[in-house]
Amino acid sequence: MVTFGVLGPLTAGSARLGGPKQRAVLARLLVARRRAVPVGVLVDDLWEDPPDGAVGTVQTFVGALRKALEPDRPPRTPSTLLVTEGSGYALLAQDVDAWRFEEMLGGDLSVLDGALALWRGPAYAEFAEFPWARAEIDRLEELRLVAVERRASAALDLGRSAGVVADLRAHLADHPWREKAWSLLTLALYREGRQGDALAVLREARTALVENLGVDPGPELRALEADVLAQSPRLTRTPSLVGRSAELAALQAAVPASGLGLALVTGEAGVGKTTLAEAFAEVLGWTTVLARCQEDAPVAWPWQQVVEALGENLAATDRFHLRRRIVSVVESAAPVLVVLDDLHQADEETLAVLNAFTTSRLSGRVLILATSRTAVREVARAEPVRIELGGLSVGAVAELAGGLDAGAIHARSGGNPFYVKELVRLVHSGGDLASVPAGVRDLLRHRLAALPASVRTVLHQASVLGRDVDVDLLTALAGQDVLDALDVALEAGFVVEVAPGHARFTHALVRDTLYEDVSLTRRSRWHAAVAALPLGDVQTLAHHHALAGTKSAVAVRALVAAAEVTHSPREAVRWWRAAIAAAGVARVDLLVGLARALAVSGDLAGAREQRSAALRVASGSPGPQAEAFPAPADPHLLAEVIGSFDVPGIWTTNDDPAHSAELVAAAERTLPAFPAPTATRARLLATIAMEDRGTGTRLPEAEEAEAIARDLGDPALRAFALNARFMHTFHRAGLAPERAAIGRALLDVGAGVTHDVLGHLILVQACSALADFATGDRHAQAADDLARRHDLPLVGVFTEWYAALKLAAAQQKAQAERAYRAAAARVAGTGMWGMERGLLPLALLSLHGPSTVDLGDDWGPHLDWVRPLALPPDEAREAAHALPDGPADLLIETRACLLAMAAARLGDDELRARAHAILLPAGNELVAGTGLFTFGPVADLLRG
Repeated sequence: MVTFGVLGPLTAGSARLGGPKQRAVLARLLVARRRAVPVGVLVDDLWEDPPDGAVGTVQTFVGALRKALEPDRPPRTPSTLLVTEGSGYALLAQDVDAWRFEEMLGGDLSVLDGALALWRGPAYAEFAEFPWARAEIDRLEELRLVAVERRASAALDLGRSAGVVADLRAHLADHPWREKAWSLLTLALYREGRQGDALAVLREARTALVENLGVDPGPELRALEADVLAQSPRLTRTPSLVGRSAELAALQAAVPASGLGLALVTGEAGVGKTTLAEAFAEVLGWTTVLARCQEDAPVAWPWQQVVEALGENLAATDRFHLRRRIVSVVESAAPVLVVLDDLHQADEETLAVLNAFTTSRLSGRVLILATSRTAVREVARAEPVRIELGGLSVGAVAELAGGLDAGAIHARSGGNPFYVKELVRLVHSGGDLASVPAGVRDLLRHRLAALPASVRTVLHQASVLGRDVDVDLLTALAGQDVLDALDVALEAGFVVEVAPGHARFTHALVRDTLYEDVSLTRRSRWHAAVAALPLGDVQTLAHHHALAGTKSAVAVRALVAAAEVTHSPREAVRWWRAAIAAAGVARVDLLVGLARALAVSGDLAGAREQRSAALRVASGSPGPQAEAFPAPADPHLLAEVIGSFDVPGIWTTNDDPAHSAELVAAAERTLPAFPAPTATRARLLATIAMEDRGTGTRLPEAEEAEAIARDLGDPALRAFALNARFMHTFHRAGLAPERAAIGRALLDVGAGVTHDVLGHLILVQACSALADFATGDRHAQAADDLARRHDLPLVGVFTEWYAALKLAAAQQKAQAERAYRAAAARVAGTGMWGMERGLLPLALLSLHGPSTVDLGDDWGPHLDWVRPLALPPDEAREAAHALPDGPADLLIETRACLLAMAAARLGDDELRARAHAILLPAGNELVAGTGLFTFGPVADLLRG
């Protein structure tokens, strides 16, 4: 992927760009943001007075840019980056620094730092004299100023006011009219304790605004000045608090009308106990003292912090009088809030002082708010207001996560705010959400280090079992009673009990940290030990065999069983691959299973590769070529391999002709060994018809296969044969009703999910041709619903094209073009090579007509039928008359439509008659049998 830079001198990865005008073409296309720019517009944008041959010069620039941007592109292959669209060009850039900058504007401080670091100089600086660049330059510069101010605001939220002052001073020196920046600078100075300087800045802002803009400060600056003069509490930093309004309200119940109030906030590390306490202190508005309990601190250290913060000292005396002295000092500061953080680490004397408060009669209002990871017995006796702080909701996580996947982050973090923020930071820095952020790992390791070594070992063993832990299974793995260790882990907050005999790690991140700290060798042996235990669930057993990496027949059986029962094709791929690894050899049944799973999961190229491998193993052939297959020693095994791949197919253009020829040759060699009407013969016949699709010559094989399947009463076999027959219902136009009948038959057979999907998609195609969009919509929705439930990614390829077709049929051309481009992008990389080339240009031709044809576009196998629409008349006529009949496939009506367009353009009656003869049987249909795009009613073409 080429990375483009416009925030400074123009760059395009490592490409060497040409002179100013060529660079201007590239910049102009980048400004267009993947939209096409007509050649005429490029000419007008590059020259005030275009010279003769300016269009040719632009085309030369484009050709040079294509070579520079894609130096490894083979000759005479179309560019996939700088493409021709209609009468212009579009740069399909993916990575542009300016675009990344805009995406990062909503991030936190570290993300904003990264966004501003992208700027190497003024945006599009070398093109500032061009009017088309000026608006984009001004827009990006405004966003840069916004980013500077958002960064300052984020730093202030984190208490970093000192650094903000210097940054904003420099910012305002160049941009003195930025009221937001003046506000932030004032706030930063105030939080630094510089109230006089803050007021001076407000006076400076007033002068700058009057001199530069002739206006007085706005309401925000005026309100800020009043707050500074009044020393408003609103100006102090409020901790970031999301999703805790109910907890804040609950703390209000602890505020005493007189005397002592007591509140205890409990929860795991990182859940936000301290943040909640700080936010409550801001709301309460009392004198507040925050003291933290530390394990290695002197006796009663938190109370020493409290007394010193209130301006007093503790003189050495006996414990009784010392406790009374502390109570007296705190009471004299009333109303006062004392926050004792991490009370679970408190020493006995600290708790004794707390007890002295609860047994004293106070005249002033005192509220003690303690935070702790666990319940504290000494506090419990005083009956405090209790708040158990759990994880944030998905909605609250979404506020912290910005535009990231809040559901996934919530699942990983359990809503723990610290974990959430660390995961967000990890993703923004380019990390994988599935990994453990360094900050979380360090925190967890620190907490784990405090546990006894025996407890840590049990937790490491538990992590091998997954997040959910069966205690009996863990006991068997550990070889000893684990209940005491689990009790310690439960008390420390690493696990929770979900039911008798079943524990669960509090977070996926806890389990992952423990698991990653186990060596690979030990991990493998523990997994193998678990796999040897009597496990009832086949997928759990397979999981441990796969991670153990054992090579045995037992492991293979377990992995195959898991692959056959899972409802997820992607999961099945994983199990089949693990089974092949466990077998240590390429077994036919395993290769076939993997091929089927790959096909259903969307990896058609991988499926073909595995299918060929299975065929070679079954036949004993050393190579992949069809002619290399000898007569099979075991025709039953070879027939099983050939006929086992009954994965549905909807597209009639062959994705891999060489692979299909390999299979057809093998099937025809094997077929004579099965003359009787058996399931084996039917599968071989259906395979021949499926693989030799788009020819119209294999209908007898498909019909014989269907007859055998019907007589045998085999639903799966009949569905396979119906699919094969569908592939040969294109020998003439107008067969949409017959294909609709096949679609309905597939649904009636009830052979399983994938063939049900096929039936719905065939009906979508047929209904498109019959202009029955209401019925087509129902079948498209049904196919999408099945795809979502059963993880079938390729289904959406066809339903997205169908949605675009409907927009085109409704004459919503702009929306249809966007939808077509999105649908075509989704096809790329699926392995459906028969659909990857030429369909998007055909769709755009159906929208905009033959006048927009550019033979430089990637028309793929359809180029010969398009050339008569754009060549000079004599050449076009010769090319049109030389056209063959074409394959018997889904595009039969489309090719005839193109022929009719050429006839109309050239005024050629012979071509018109040929097109009419093809289209006449479809006179009541739309040219839309592909289900992908439409050229309108056939009747209109017949009248032309």
